[in-house]
Amino acid sequence: MTTTLFKDFTFEAAHHLPHVPEGHKCGRLHGHSFMVRLEITGEVDPYTGWIMDFSELKAAFKPTYDRLDHYYLNDIPGLENPTSEVLAKWIWDEMKPIVPLLSAVMVKETCTAGCVYKG
Repeated sequence: MTTTLFKDFTFEAAHHLPHVPEGHKCGRLHGHSFMVRLEITGEVDPYTGWIMDFSELKAAFKPTYDRLDHYYLNDIPGLENPTSEVLAKWIWDEMKPIVPLLSAVMVKETCTAGCVYKG
């Protein structure tokens, strides 16, 4: 039985977008309460009844989370232009080698705006 599970994480961070037109509000330093959703797709183990233990996914994400939470994203290598799209792909690149069943990364900057990267 192929199934997708997800786990959500939130972190606080500041950034600015260096490539927006002059005067654009996102060009100024500002912060967000980011939400990241990691989706895992795979076969449900008939014995355990799950694809992956949620605590394993949380532990796998912790080093990446610790690099993002309460930091200035522009200072992180690879996030010099930290749009939601760039951040989602950056998280994918960090996580896919550790979590091979990763199927999507969602990043939301606000309650109503975000993106999904699927590799």
